[in-house]
Amino acid sequence: MQFDLMARSSTWAAMARLAQDVEAAGFSGMLFTETTQTPWMSIAAAATAAPRLEFCTGIAVAFPRSPMIAAGLAWELAENTGGRFRLGLGSQVRAHIERRYSAVFDPPGPRMRDYVRAVKACFRAFGGEEPLHHDGPYYQLSLLPAAWAPRRHAYGDIKVDVSAVAPWMVAMAGAEADGIHVHPFHSVPYLRNRLLPAVAEGAAAAGRPASEVDLIVPVFAIPGDTPEQRAPMLERARAQIAFYGSTKNYAFQFDDLGFEGTSARLNEKLKAGDLAGMAATITDEMLEQYAVVATWDEMAGALEARYAGVASRLVMYLAAESIAADPTTLGRWGEIARSVTNQV
Repeated sequence: MQFDLMARSSTWAAMARLAQDVEAAGFSGMLFTETTQTPWMSIAAAATAAPRLEFCTGIAVAFPRSPMIAAGLAWELAENTGGRFRLGLGSQVRAHIERRYSAVFDPPGPRMRDYVRAVKACFRAFGGEEPLHHDGPYYQLSLLPAAWAPRRHAYGDIKVDVSAVAPWMVAMAGAEADGIHVHPFHSVPYLRNRLLPAVAEGAAAAGRPASEVDLIVPVFAIPGDTPEQRAPMLERARAQIAFYGSTKNYAFQFDDLGFEGTSARLNEKLKAGDLAGMAATITDEMLEQYAVVATWDEMAGALEARYAGVASRLVMYLAAESIAADPTTLGRWGEIARSVTNQV
């Protein structure tokens, strides 16, 4: 498994410093999520500062951008990182796509499938494998004059990953994508009983082994040698799990484990603005399912026990916040990284 850090929104200079630090500590790469800022410039700054790290968007929001724009950005980053970039795409949710981006959302699954195919058609055209021609139900691309084509380079085999939760989207990603960004709000039973079978179904339909689909898994990893050390990150994890769990489409994550009705209760508290009440709803029993809590020395083993043979890349959801709050923890995170990735 590779061991990555999920970056937080920051300045380019701060991102470059962080990239240097996590590279020196032993991390494999950094993941950039499109939330309050776009990921592209931050990746460029980090990649220039840390020439060994690998980078991915986890995720970039697809539908507000033409597939040509997403492909062009990915092509440029792949060249300038020497192939150390992979493009992660996500559909986001209807409210954001329609009301924040003023873009078309429906139908998100088939639209994302067409989007991935269109991006890959762009890559083939950029590399000179074939003329640009994609005639899908939602995207049509057929014009790429030589004067407008990106320069060719040796790193055109760019992996395209998709964020997927529901069975149809997971199966589609298993058929079309190089990897799947697993939702941070997940349990091992979800991975084994829902996600992996759907990946296998999609891969089989495409005539390829499921092992060709990388699983990129963000984890609420909470290390600390005392309850006092773990307390701030535990509360942060409770709040984030509660926020994700309030989404009605994710209610099955609770229901499958016997926590029926939790999502509805969280949603009611969210509407009432009761954020403290939402976090308090996430019990210690739930945390055992959705987070990994261990001492610093035991964390690497706990992560390997849970995700070995399943995840291709582990992404530490809270590590950047941990390091920002206490820079001395960087070395401890590095010890975990080197253990998980079997570095000498």
